[in-house]
Amino acid sequence: MMHMTKKFLLLLLTVLLSACDRPPAEPPAAATPMAAALPAGVTLVEAYDGQDRDFAIPYRKYRLDNGLTVILHEDHSDPLVHVDVTYGVGSAREEPGRSGFAHFFEHMMFEGSANVARGEFSKTISDAGGSLNGTTNTDRTTYYETVPVNQLETALWLEADRMGLLLDAITQEQFDIQRAAVKNERGQRVDNQPYGRTSENMMRNLYPPSHPYSWPVIGWMEDLDAAGLDDLQRFFLRWYGPNHATLTIGGDIDPAQTLQWIVKYFGPIPAGPAAAPLTPQPGQLERDRYVTLEDNIHLPAIAMLFPTVYYRHPDEAPLDAAAKILGQGKASLLYQRLVQTGRAVSAFVSHACRELACEMAFVVIQNPASGETLAEMEAAVRETLREFAERGVNDDDLQKFTAGFESGQVFGMQSVAGKVRNLAAAEVLGGDPKLATADIDRYLAVTRDDVVRTFRKYIEDRPAVILSIVPNGQVELAARPQDFDFRSMIEPLPPTVSPPFTEAKPQLRHWQDDFDRSVKPRPGANPGVDLPPVSDTRLENGVRLLVVPNTETPTVTVRAMFAMGQRDEPAGKAGLAALTAAMMSEATHQRSAAEISEALERIGASLSVAPGNYETAVTLNVLSKHLDAGMALMLERMLEPAFSQEDFDRVKSRQMESLMQARKSGPALAGRAIDAVLSGPEHPLSYPGGGLPSTVANIGLDDVKAFHAAHIPAQLQGVLASSSVPRETLLASLGGLAQLQIAETHRAAIDTLPSVKGRTLYLVNKEGAAQSSLRLGHPSLKYDALGDFYRAGLMNFNLGGTFDSRINLNLREDKGWTYGIGTGFSGGPELGSFRVSAEINKDASAAAVTEVLGELERYAADGMTEEEFQYLQNAVGQRDALRYETPGAKLGLLSDILRYDLPLDYRRQQQALLRETDRGTLNELAARLIDPENIAIVVVGDVAEIRPQLEALGLPIRLLNEDGYDL
Repeated sequence: MMHMTKKFLLLLLTVLLSACDRPPAEPPAAATPMAAALPAGVTLVEAYDGQDRDFAIPYRKYRLDNGLTVILHEDHSDPLVHVDVTYGVGSAREEPGRSGFAHFFEHMMFEGSANVARGEFSKTISDAGGSLNGTTNTDRTTYYETVPVNQLETALWLEADRMGLLLDAITQEQFDIQRAAVKNERGQRVDNQPYGRTSENMMRNLYPPSHPYSWPVIGWMEDLDAAGLDDLQRFFLRWYGPNHATLTIGGDIDPAQTLQWIVKYFGPIPAGPAAAPLTPQPGQLERDRYVTLEDNIHLPAIAMLFPTVYYRHPDEAPLDAAAKILGQGKASLLYQRLVQTGRAVSAFVSHACRELACEMAFVVIQNPASGETLAEMEAAVRETLREFAERGVNDDDLQKFTAGFESGQVFGMQSVAGKVRNLAAAEVLGGDPKLATADIDRYLAVTRDDVVRTFRKYIEDRPAVILSIVPNGQVELAARPQDFDFRSMIEPLPPTVSPPFTEAKPQLRHWQDDFDRSVKPRPGANPGVDLPPVSDTRLENGVRLLVVPNTETPTVTVRAMFAMGQRDEPAGKAGLAALTAAMMSEATHQRSAAEISEALERIGASLSVAPGNYETAVTLNVLSKHLDAGMALMLERMLEPAFSQEDFDRVKSRQMESLMQARKSGPALAGRAIDAVLSGPEHPLSYPGGGLPSTVANIGLDDVKAFHAAHIPAQLQGVLASSSVPRETLLASLGGLAQLQIAETHRAAIDTLPSVKGRTLYLVNKEGAAQSSLRLGHPSLKYDALGDFYRAGLMNFNLGGTFDSRINLNLREDKGWTYGIGTGFSGGPELGSFRVSAEINKDASAAAVTEVLGELERYAADGMTEEEFQYLQNAVGQRDALRYETPGAKLGLLSDILRYDLPLDYRRQQQALLRETDRGTLNELAARLIDPENIAIVVVGDVAEIRPQLEALGLPIRLLNEDGYDL
């Protein structure tokens, strides 16, 4: 399940690798009559209609007698419902020496409960056509499902059963298997990820060992190894009671019926022990602490961490504004000083706030081509701080900051899930659901003096933790020698204080229901699902325009699709499409990169240029009220790139360094290797999107200019839009696109492709790898929306296309060898393949290959069972209510229609194919399309460690280098 890491680490990994009218809300019933009509044991706390704001989420908030907080939000735009159960317990509620329990329980909560057998929780939701997951962070743990509205009672039954009766079903075997899954998750997300240990090293050197933020959310593995089942049971009984939970439900609900179900399933569960709120504990430093971390990386980095305040402290918003001005966006001070000048590959500032403490992080990735050191990068950060102190803050800074915050708020509410998620977070962390949208007032109130004052108080001339991340064995590259060790703060741990239970073995809670809780609810009729209506017209120049309405938020998304992709790159110049797209995001003939970035920030818009295999997509996300201004900037970026030599040299250098860094990533190496084996190492689509260092080195500025000129604007294939404005308004705003001169697209065919005969192991060495990256594959079908390719996806569902698939249950749930494994058919206009993908415990590398091949052999021979077939029919047949809710999802639908010239109702035709295709047909496809006897097997790992076990398989072995070529 998903695990949330610190915000600044997410930002680090990101930069490394690469008001309108709204429908009036229904007025709520008066509080007194509503309260009188409530079920017994329920109190109405608040009814909020949202009429006091231009943009708000109406809701009703209740409390049950057992302490459960309930928030209901009606949204009848789609026949679906989102259920969120957030427990006010994260890693901050753990004790020293007992880290990782909150996250571990996220895993255990999917293991079944008294009335739900192991594996049935996720299968029940999937069978209903829903989706589910869970997240853990420092301050809370959240479980959520999105289901068709007729499955709401089932979702509530499931959530209540595991809230009250999880421990009745948990066994030592399940405990051990999920502990192995957590270790695999850490290996995949942290230990085997370049820079993956940055966050935990920063935090453990800032906070003393007794501080809850000194250990990572995923925990220290030695703590989990030392834990027993009794420890975990005590943790559950202490924190997983209704009085520590908030149940938030949004969607196409009947509030009265929903409350009745909530009272039935949750009302009888006894409250857990009361807990006092935690007291904020911001970090404190008396001096700078220099720390060095050795890692398997190519690019040295420096991270400076300043302790500040805590969530919702009056100074939080001004500090957020300071972080924005200092280092967020191309116009920011740090970016201009380091990235724009080519001194660094990336530079970013974040201000991450949680319940107990906040930190401002400055992260700089050194550019070796500049010849500068980490010490000079540190000096540059300090120079930027001095510049900010002298420069101060102007009104334009605040306009860009508040516009971006408002836009982020609105775009985050484009789905029912987004609204529910924000309501729940506002309640759990702020005690008031209105903060989900009303928080904008706090940010609009920030003044220039506030920003300067808080900067001087918390950042200027204040001590920080300065972490140098250097390649293994190169500590001399650190900004300064390490002068602090977190172990100096360690004191002898006090005896572990158990929760208030006196029994040697914790007593499970029991109660008497007046109904049979073991009976699974019977859902009502499946809701009628209408796919989004698509308007299919042409602009004046004949370019196809596909539009879907957006009634959720006052926003517009416009995407221009150009036939300019990786497939069009000249031989020997892989990476040209990516380099051209990156250059299109730099200066234009009218403005510098910083100036166009500032223009976008002033209206809270975003504008991206994303290269793909066959197209490059230029996408504008903008509030409806700023559509014309956003479109003018979109046209400028597409049509008037300056393509200066200075920008090119910097962007190319950054792309080269990113490619070198990718060689430290097992999944990246495995992806290139399997593509090279299946398509041939010189096929244009076998390269990584950014190319290889050797191919990017061949690209000059003239290549970029020629590539752009050949494809933009002449190769405009279509325009897609998700729009909340009237059709006439949208067409007027698209007038600039309608005037472009268009030409036909021609691509020469590539006929020769390698074949895969027999089984061959391809090994790529990644010295010191914490896991092995496993990929298997063979050629297969090209994309076909209404033929065997679509049916192949149905056939694969039970093999490896869902969490409850055979292969994932085997290698993750039964063996504990991986955090997740999947299989699938991947197809495009020219190529297709069948693939298996997983990150594997390195000690099980060979055993995993054997198990995967065995699963493929059995499925090819016997296909799916009748029970699996019914599961497929239900799960796939009902999930369309969830698939096209957000503007992004709707544009994905339009992209497929445009790319393959599909019928507008092709999804309805696929639904008919699903109903008409029998199990025999799918099993015949399995026998024909899954070929375990002729399959390529790629393993990326520490070859010295894993080769002996792989040799025992008796398969031919070929060694490939980092670029996918034979050694």
